[in-house]
Amino acid sequence: MYLAQLTITNFRKLKKAELHFRSGLNILVGANNVGKTAIVDALRALLAGHDEPYPRFDTSDLHCPKNGSPSGEISFHYVFRGLDSDDEADFLPALKPDAAGNFEAHITVRYSDTDKAGRFRIKRWCGDHEDVGLTSDMAENLRSVYLPPLRDASQGLKPSRTSQLSRLFHLLTDETGRDGINTALKELDDKLKTHSPVVNTHSAIHTRHSTMLGPQLAQALEIGLSASDFQRLASRLSLLADAFEIEQNGLGFNNLIFMAVVLSELTINPEASYRSLIVEEPEAHLHPQLQAVLLRYLESIQSAAGEKPVQLFVTSHSPNFASIADLDSLICLVDTGEGVETFSPRVIQFEKGKREKLKRYLDVTRAELFFARRVIFVEGAAEMMLVSVLAEKAGFNLRKHAVTLISVEGLNFDSFLPLFGEKALKIPVSLITDADPFDQPTDGSDPKPLYPALGDTVTISANATKMKGSEDTYVKVFHGLKTLEYDLALHADNRASMLKALKELHPGIGKTVETAVAAASDDAKKARALFSGMFERPQNNVQKGRFGQALAQVFSESGSQCAVPDYIREAIAHACQDEAPQT
Repeated sequence: MYLAQLTITNFRKLKKAELHFRSGLNILVGANNVGKTAIVDALRALLAGHDEPYPRFDTSDLHCPKNGSPSGEISFHYVFRGLDSDDEADFLPALKPDAAGNFEAHITVRYSDTDKAGRFRIKRWCGDHEDVGLTSDMAENLRSVYLPPLRDASQGLKPSRTSQLSRLFHLLTDETGRDGINTALKELDDKLKTHSPVVNTHSAIHTRHSTMLGPQLAQALEIGLSASDFQRLASRLSLLADAFEIEQNGLGFNNLIFMAVVLSELTINPEASYRSLIVEEPEAHLHPQLQAVLLRYLESIQSAAGEKPVQLFVTSHSPNFASIADLDSLICLVDTGEGVETFSPRVIQFEKGKREKLKRYLDVTRAELFFARRVIFVEGAAEMMLVSVLAEKAGFNLRKHAVTLISVEGLNFDSFLPLFGEKALKIPVSLITDADPFDQPTDGSDPKPLYPALGDTVTISANATKMKGSEDTYVKVFHGLKTLEYDLALHADNRASMLKALKELHPGIGKTVETAVAAASDDAKKARALFSGMFERPQNNVQKGRFGQALAQVFSESGSQCAVPDYIREAIAHACQDEAPQT
């Protein structure tokens, strides 16, 4: 049994959100203040109550529309699937058949009718009818543990009667084990009482006590183990880590220890039909290697033999976590400017091999796309460095507009683009690519590269044409006449800066190219002389990445001339638009 669907209505930043979950690990990723905790609280509105009180909401938790005021009620609708016969018996009033005839459990929680303090009254019911209330037995069968952000794991591991460690100790001990522990504790206690330090201490206290109160009022005192039986021992159990007390252990490792204890208790607890663990920011206090270790473990716990299934809900704004997670486990939240949208990459249909390629390319840097408000995709490192500077020259501040620049390291746009657009993440996306036009000779010889002039019309490459086919309201593809370096060189203001950057890297090549540029008769020929002199030499071509870095530095210098090509300006303007486009 697992929670397959949650519909949230009119709650905080979420006007209407329908989330679909897997039976195993589900990772909610998104920027700060985008609604991840709202989803967590919606989960807790049903799944809390076993170990902690249900969250309480008031009118401040109502969704507030843009240029409007909050009103109405809050509702959460939960659909559980994968029920076995025992689960169906436990949740009989909540059962409804799906399209295939399999039973699902439907539960609704509604917050409405505020009291004088503005707090909502809560109603929980099963199926389609409000008069079929959620029973205490059904609530007890929904077992969940919530680990909040900024948690004090060492506090949760301290000895107490209700600690997770004590609960696990009880679950793993049968009657014979309890009797054995009680016998061992009594024997140890009796043996300790014969040692002179204990005898002398007892004698000193007893003598003083008897003298103080007299024979009629004095109490019978004994010195012994405080944990003298199984129950007391369970409430006093503590953990050591590398011989350190748990309070002296590192915060990150304490988090991992606490999760291990909680998951151990959940997976063997026989008292619940449904079990889940909700963790906010599991990356807290963990360096990247430990984040990877934790994620791999969370992804694997469903396969542990002999354990009960546990559904996991994790929130994160760590690109480390997002980059190494299974794509199918991710649920993305993004603020489009008109509201918060939710989206799961697992529903996207990729071309053959593209999903696997995307997984390989999602390193930490590119995983930023899951937290972005706006994105500009470029081909490589040279464009990464130059586009940022060109944006400033065009009057745009990419950081201020929350634009994320991502290099796909080549022409791998088609692995990333399915994540964006009208049917996916609805945020402005600009794709900047080379036109790479070629002249197709009529005599059957090999195509030759073209060197167009400003104002020319070119036939773009097959790859650029394919990317143009991905355009919609949100995703736009921009290209120039040839490549970024050539298009820059078409403008006289840029050629001096380009030659300066080239001579700083390769003085000899720079001098030769400068002579060729000076001898050329028009802008197109000068651009060809500059471009070919750097990147089409028979040997020892200039590295585009190094040149892009050097040119970006020259452009950044005070007083340097820079003409931004129109297609670059248009791409930046699309990504930096103040409002998300309307469909």
